[in-house]
Amino acid sequence: MSIEDTLSPNAVKVYRAMKDLNYLGEEKMGTAERITQTSKLPKNMALNALQELQTKGLARRKVREKSAGYYLVLT
Repeated sequence: MSIEDTLSPNAVKVYRAMKDLNYLGEEKMGTAERITQTSKLPKNMALNALQELQTKGLARRKVREKSAGYYLVLT
């Protein structure tokens, strides 16, 4: 079973964007703004897709001083 089977199309786009940007660990995480720009989705759709990835356990969110950082857990 591949990732495309379990996720919505927008979540797949965001997942691929994060993988392309190499956000694969806590030391290499990116902001929602950067992920939105790379995935070329509207901000609301990208944020919903990020939330879906978090719910499925594929991504994590880390709260920082200015903005939250996101990174992939399972690749």
